[in-house]
Amino acid sequence: MCGIAGFVRRDVSVDMCRPLERMHKAIGHRGPDDRGVWRSPGGQALYAHTRLSIIDPSPAGHQPMQIENGRFTISYNGEIYNFAALRDRLSKSGVTFRSNSDTEVLLRLYQADGPAFVEQLRGMFAFAIWDEREQTCLLARDRFGIKPLYYHESGGVLAFASEVRALVASGVVPPTVDSQALFEYFRTGSVPEPLTLIKGVRALEAGHHMTWRNGDATLTRYWDIAFPDDVAPADPVGVTREALIDSVRHHFVSDVPVGVFLSGGIDSTAIVALSVKTQQARLRTFSLTFPGSQLDEGPDARRTAQHFGTDHQEWAVDAATARSLVDDFLAAADQPSIDGLNTYTISRMAKQYETKVVLSGLGGDELFGGYPSFREVPRLAKWGQRARLAGPLGSAATWIAGELGGSRLKRAQGLLTERTDLQNAYSVFRGIFTRGEAFALTEHFTGGSDDVVEPVSAGTRIDPTPEDTISRLELTRYMRNQLLRDTDVMSMAWGVELRVPFLDSALFSTVSKIPAATRLQRGKGLLLSAVPEVPEWIANRPKRGFLLPMADWLDGSWSQQLAPIEGLAGVKMETWYRKWAVLAFERWRHHVAVVNE
Repeated sequence: MCGIAGFVRRDVSVDMCRPLERMHKAIGHRGPDDRGVWRSPGGQALYAHTRLSIIDPSPAGHQPMQIENGRFTISYNGEIYNFAALRDRLSKSGVTFRSNSDTEVLLRLYQADGPAFVEQLRGMFAFAIWDEREQTCLLARDRFGIKPLYYHESGGVLAFASEVRALVASGVVPPTVDSQALFEYFRTGSVPEPLTLIKGVRALEAGHHMTWRNGDATLTRYWDIAFPDDVAPADPVGVTREALIDSVRHHFVSDVPVGVFLSGGIDSTAIVALSVKTQQARLRTFSLTFPGSQLDEGPDARRTAQHFGTDHQEWAVDAATARSLVDDFLAAADQPSIDGLNTYTISRMAKQYETKVVLSGLGGDELFGGYPSFREVPRLAKWGQRARLAGPLGSAATWIAGELGGSRLKRAQGLLTERTDLQNAYSVFRGIFTRGEAFALTEHFTGGSDDVVEPVSAGTRIDPTPEDTISRLELTRYMRNQLLRDTDVMSMAWGVELRVPFLDSALFSTVSKIPAATRLQRGKGLLLSAVPEVPEWIANRPKRGFLLPMADWLDGSWSQQLAPIEGLAGVKMETWYRKWAVLAFERWRHHVAVVNE
């Protein structure tokens, strides 16, 4: 796990060493173990790298890495869990290696197979490979978008980095807010890729690679989420268990100790259960507790740790403790969201106990139907259809409910004027502000919203069932744009690598073939059947999620710092996440020093 940054360009007359140095400094927290820079012989490519040493921590794993003839050079962030098998295959074909790192395997695979080699990779990754002979650069990102990669194109120059703020720090990217991205942020609580909050900076989308040659860039999608309906395993529980065990075993590939973030939920408990089964060394687990809060999962996590015999560490976090972390947390945000403080806090704990690598249960809800959205989104869609059929009477009743009810009822009014399909109902379910409120806030912060448009529908994806559609939306929207992004930035703020076994490509390939009626049954029945080691006090308790008691804190001891945003732009701040969305953007705008056009 590392941080990468660099430039590739046609015109080498302009000195890019200082901008590269500034980007290098901006990503320093992502890799405290080693640093490296590289410049191609003709100056067309410049790479910077900061290393968190996990696999082959010796100097042989130093990056940027180059093969012996100097043709290919890589700067890489991530982990390839099947690199040993790929290395063995290459070795049998006569390839020799100078290190035991997965980085060198990537270079050799590219040398052998070209850009298509990314389809062989099992893991999380973002990298840039320069081909000196062809004068081309390949940028690539993993299937689910676990690792981030951002880029900016202008005047024949392609700049890229692991974080948006590194591109801003370079000085070659004007720090101007993208109004469209800000509008989407206020609507959903996160910025949907490929947009970023900085105009002209884009995310390389998950499952894509980009080839740059002589100032022209070509994007290619090499993978997408799909749920096939033509095949189904005869033993869904058996194949799911086998795939889960295989995924967890692969996610322990490391030359340093690996721990697990343990909440009181099914997903992280399943990861602990399978980790204990597959590993010989005593497992280290980490939990947060919130004394006096209804959201406190500490006792359940503690009981689970005792049950499995882990080396358990926990941190009691109250309002005062969390408040002492907030300023640094907000300063660490690469882009604002309404989440991430939980990961920031528990990652600090892992760092304190000198644990570089941790596993998380992220992805279990999306894959096995754990969210309320699987039940509520279809209901919202049906409600919208009925209200539209009711005509003016239904519209009037909905308007009254929206004016008198909560923020979700206000957002639901959009179902009367827009499509009432699952995608729009999902947007209502996961939304933060209404369209009008988001416009008002965007205009307040940017001085205008004339360039804000409604996103053009990419067309209706045909999934086997409505539940499959919701699973896909959760994987590609809420998880990808918010949870994964926050997870990466907030763990890397402490130099901690966070791995997600539920988002394993081989596991998904197996489980996605199981019909939704089985895979997404209520209460995550398939997951519990596949991991019967999950104790009954976890399996039978109500779902809470890995949440902090933000509502209590923001309405209590933190209320004073929220006073300036109450009623901002005429928008009501009825919920904690509305208040937090505005506060997070305000602080981010200050730290990044953005300007309006």
